[in-house]
Amino acid sequence: MRERFGENGLILFLAPLIILFLLFLTIPVASLFLRITPAAFIESLGNPVVLDALLLSLGTATLSTCIVILMGTPLSYLNARTTYPGKEVVDTLTDLPIVMPPAVAGIALLMAFGRRGVIGEYLDMFGLQIAFTTLAVILAQVFVASPFYIRQARASFEAVDRTFEDAARTLGAGRLRVFFRVTVPIAWSGLVSGAILTFARALGEFGATIMFAGNYQGRTQTMPLAIYTTMQGDLNDAISLAIILVIISFGVILLVKYITRRPI
Repeated sequence: MRERFGENGLILFLAPLIILFLLFLTIPVASLFLRITPAAFIESLGNPVVLDALLLSLGTATLSTCIVILMGTPLSYLNARTTYPGKEVVDTLTDLPIVMPPAVAGIALLMAFGRRGVIGEYLDMFGLQIAFTTLAVILAQVFVASPFYIRQARASFEAVDRTFEDAARTLGAGRLRVFFRVTVPIAWSGLVSGAILTFARALGEFGATIMFAGNYQGRTQTMPLAIYTTMQGDLNDAISLAIILVIISFGVILLVKYITRRPI
């Protein structure tokens, strides 16, 4: 009786705090949808600024995610399966973009790949410029979003029971075949979840992009940058872009939850 009374008292005490916090999260998001009419939203989608930003964001985020998967999967598998000198340093470097302020990431990329950057000055000799181009958008997205895939992929590979891999090797399968036929299928849900989160992070990148790639419509102006720009002119366009990003973000979270809960 006393324990039940204590539980009920705890619930009564925590309920207002939980409700208040949920309202704090819900009201700003709901305000976006209440602030614009469906007609105005549809009209904004026909605006070249909105359309260019949407297509550029989806295209660059997709390419960035593919690059992260291609480069991050071997590193994640290596760190999950082996121990080597400097492993902790490598792990720290791959996690660094998560805690690094986006503006710092942007200026770091500019100092590396800008026309007078450590690498950029040599590329400039051959007429190759990266800063303030679409390629700069992709590099910025890869830099800030890669930890989301690498961390998830490493955890997924670590969770794979090596008994299955050893069994495949005893049947004559090589390491590469074991990796693609055994390890990846078992870790698949975690890898896909990491890729989806990486895509979402790349899609929402702002600070590093504006510092390193600039804000040029049709070339480097992604949706977050377009929101920043259109707020100074047509608020409906900014709200429409924000709503699109909210819908994508909500869909990403639901998709990740669905994938991670599916049985292997």
